[in-house]
Amino acid sequence: MEDGCEKVIINQDKFVREALAEYESPLIGYAFGFFQDVERARDVVQDTFIRLYQQDAEKIQHGLKTWLFTVCRNRALDVLRKEKRIVGLVEEELAQVPATRRDPSERADIQERVGQVHEALSRLSENQREVILLKFEQGLSYQEISEVTSLSTGNVGFLLHAGLKRLRRILPEDLIQNLSPQSL
Repeated sequence: MEDGCEKVIINQDKFVREALAEYESPLIGYAFGFFQDVERARDVVQDTFIRLYQQDAEKIQHGLKTWLFTVCRNRALDVLRKEKRIVGLVEEELAQVPATRRDPSERADIQERVGQVHEALSRLSENQREVILLKFEQGLSYQEISEVTSLSTGNVGFLLHAGLKRLRRILPEDLIQNLSPQSL
């Protein structure tokens, strides 16, 4: 009997370790969008993985990615509600080249572009920002976004379309090339 319990614990540990290896960084990036603070994002992600450890792995393993993003989102919103302030979701990654290999003018250009994207995203509704970041930053499908946000897939599509349309009006042409419907 003791061996069976030990095996379940070992399997649970392995399940959580594998999930941590695969999803910790994307979840921190997602949580960072709520706080603009890496430490607070890490705290929320840590809480998310503690909740995962407490769950039955067999019940959630097939929908693990969606479950993790949903728990992370709910935990982040709980923290924000507790603090009674909501910070916009505005983290966008533009550059593939490490900063140390860029010249100063290139770094300044990237910082300016990031600023433009942050400003444009801050002008969207909270729901539009969230679905756009889940789609483009985290690569979630409409169905996964629907499950994370508790919105219908039709509403997710509408919010993405309306948000991208607004971004196209706000952002300079060179920044909107990756926002076409074909990239959805």
